[in-house]
Amino acid sequence: MNSSVAVQWKAVCKLDDVLPGTGVGVRLPGRQAALFRTSDGSLYALDNRDPFSQANVLSRGILGSMGDKRVVASPIYKQHFDLETGQCLEDEAVSLTVYPVQVEGDLIKLAVPA
Repeated sequence: MNSSVAVQWKAVCKLDDVLPGTGVGVRLPGRQAALFRTSDGSLYALDNRDPFSQANVLSRGILGSMGDKRVVASPIYKQHFDLETGQCLEDEAVSLTVYPVQVEGDLIKLAVPA
């Protein structure tokens, strides 16, 4: 997300709703995000829409790593997306929006354009 755009923090779910090593789809204004919790408890959020299949499925992808990058593999065509940058590792022309994540109490919030 562009750092010069005004954002608001939107509560999307409770921390216990996302088990370590998994992802969930969450609704945002006009779109969906894929929210991931890695096995060490780190949280990441990307667009849920797979740009190759045009389906909202990335939250069902498999978490892993490629070299020093934490990635999610699309469940359809298996492209890998960097959880920190949204960059597709197989096609440098493709990247996903990354949403900043914060935890407040037991709520997970994502930054969305205001």
